[in-house]
Amino acid sequence: MRIEYVEAVLAVVELVPAGTALAYGDVAELLGSGGPRQIGRVMSHYGSSVPWWRILKSSGHGPDGHEAEALRHYLLEGTPLLGRPEDYLRTGEGRWRVDLMAARWAPGEDDFDRIDAIAERLELRLHRLSVADDGMSV
Repeated sequence: MRIEYVEAVLAVVELVPAGTALAYGDVAELLGSGGPRQIGRVMSHYGSSVPWWRILKSSGHGPDGHEAEALRHYLLEGTPLLGRPEDYLRTGEGRWRVDLMAARWAPGEDDFDRIDAIAERLELRLHRLSVADDGMSV
């Protein structure tokens, strides 16, 4: 996976405010590149330095293997949840998920400007890398 794509995904994830969330596909759509699987791959391999818990499956379930840690973040940030998260924290049993309908981040105009700048930078960097360095290409 190209580092330019990884950097762009992580830059978008850093914009997602506390208490909100996006599905993997939402990030791809905002970026205008890739899809849910590509975003998931970036997050699983490179996402530890950004608020990874705010990016999840479209079902609202947290990242596999990190449910308890993600849940602590959701509770701390006041992210809307469904199910019985208290039972899960207390006993490890019980089903819960992020209420993605209520928690989905709706970027404002300034946010869209930032996202557009990230997407444009990605496109330019990828285009520049794909042009032959033969002295004849423009």
